[in-house]
Amino acid sequence: MEFEVKTEENSYNIEAYVKEIGQDLLVALWGGERPHIGAVAMAQPRPSLRDSNLTSSTASVFCYPGHKDDIVAKEAALKISSALNRNVTVTAGIHWDNIDEAAISRVIGNSRRLITMIIERIAAEKDKP
Repeated sequence: MEFEVKTEENSYNIEAYVKEIGQDLLVALWGGERPHIGAVAMAQPRPSLRDSNLTSSTASVFCYPGHKDDIVAKEAALKISSALNRNVTVTAGIHWDNIDEAAISRVIGNSRRLITMIIERIAAEKDKP
């Protein structure tokens, strides 16, 4: 499985490339005026510490100095990994010049929408006969 998705909001759209590698997933997230790789997060599913009947995830993150992409990369890796019960590696690089707090909130919201789109697409593929 391999596909691309993107948000279709009025502004601050984020894009993703998703590639299945064996049972693992590689996800690249980017957006803005200067897309790049600012951070990498790797997540592995495990039983939840609160309820062992639920799946959670644990993650490790690497971030280049001066970048804040680790926030998006880690959240994406954790959510995708726990939702799909798979190892997931996410790269993230999102940059707009001179954005304010409201714009940052829209970027975070769009990244969360994109994560949901990825999970739903992979879950739908899994359910196909």
